[in-house]
Amino acid sequence: MIIFATGLNYKTAPVDIREKLAVPESSYQDLINNIYSLSSILEVCILSTCNRVEIYGVTDNTDETKEGILNILSNISGLNKKLIDKYLFFLTETEAIKHIFKVSASLDSMVIGEPQIVCQFKDSFTKARESKAVRHIMTRLFDKAMNVSKKVRTQTGISKRAVSISYAAIELAKKIFDDLREKNVLLIGAGEMAELAAKHLSATGVKHIFVSNRTFEKAVDLAEGFGGSAIRFEKLIEFLPEADIILVSTGAKEPIIRKEHMKNVIKKRKGNPVFIIDISVPRNVSEEVNEIENVYLYNIDDLKAVVDENMKERKLEAQMAEIILEDEVRKFEKWLKQLKVTPTIMYIRNYANEIREYQLNKLFSTMSYLNEKERETIDLAVRAIINKILHRPTMYIKDIANKENSEKLLEVVEELFHPKWDTRKNRYEIKTRKREED
Repeated sequence: MIIFATGLNYKTAPVDIREKLAVPESSYQDLINNIYSLSSILEVCILSTCNRVEIYGVTDNTDETKEGILNILSNISGLNKKLIDKYLFFLTETEAIKHIFKVSASLDSMVIGEPQIVCQFKDSFTKARESKAVRHIMTRLFDKAMNVSKKVRTQTGISKRAVSISYAAIELAKKIFDDLREKNVLLIGAGEMAELAAKHLSATGVKHIFVSNRTFEKAVDLAEGFGGSAIRFEKLIEFLPEADIILVSTGAKEPIIRKEHMKNVIKKRKGNPVFIIDISVPRNVSEEVNEIENVYLYNIDDLKAVVDENMKERKLEAQMAEIILEDEVRKFEKWLKQLKVTPTIMYIRNYANEIREYQLNKLFSTMSYLNEKERETIDLAVRAIINKILHRPTMYIKDIANKENSEKLLEVVEELFHPKWDTRKNRYEIKTRKREED
């Protein structure tokens, strides 16, 4: 049994290749069924996101598995098999386990520490389980991967620092206003960046979100999505004093908020601070605004500097996470190796139980006066003796499973308990067969 990880991601393949291999919800079941039907596949799970299409599983033949997966991916995408192979990665054993753990912990993400991958990872396993395509090994692997993800996030700071422009803006706002819950927010512009910022702000529990846009209908749509209110663009300047936080993201070619506007705003607010984030290019807020006391203006370059610094910090934290990862990979490999010796341990225990049953039957046949409870007591005592005798050999077998040349040592152990050494029993069975034949 070999654990493998294969597929394409943002590191190995360009977006025009990845998008052709993306797995829509409607096609997931067919794809996992096709891969699971490959004779070499024992267990399988598929993770499909905007940055990766990856297949994790257990196989008994890596060459057949890779070839089969290439054929299936070629059929569903219409891409040439050789082209897919050019971008495909294929990892096994330690490297595969490590890769799966890195993905779950968002250490392999385009943005280190991003939280979305955790839900996507969990969802992929849920789908595989519903398809009955995963069993003991993959279940244990995914449980371990989720534990690794949690440990990395709680013991390091990879997800604590903002690495998106909109989220960095919110973090800066928190430094100016300790509590955002009583603050009014004004979004000027109703585009994608404004919507993303509105999501982050809404999550902090701000008092109210107002949206102003040249196209009033767009302002209404965005505001309603967050239980906010729309402000007509021509009323914008006179509404400014009501806003504690102003986020500007429009396509205007020149500033729409100037120094004289904000002087009036601060006067009406009686000196209460205003935080302005201008993520427009070109800038929509005059730079002179920053000269006014209690007006804090940040533009997109300021935010990028924050993001870049935070990204450096995340990368440092990721190095600490790698140490956790390596330790967890070793633990999982130890479990895997011990799993491989389970048949040997079962073989020995079955052998011991055969002897127990044979000897007890022989004993009870000569002691017919024993009642059921007495027989049960003797049976329990014999079982306890067997368990105590086999405890040390069992621990020894589990220990050697993690050492080099363990296969040879296991062969010696299996040879010790081979039925061929039961010469008396063999001779008895031969005599019995001869009598029956005569």
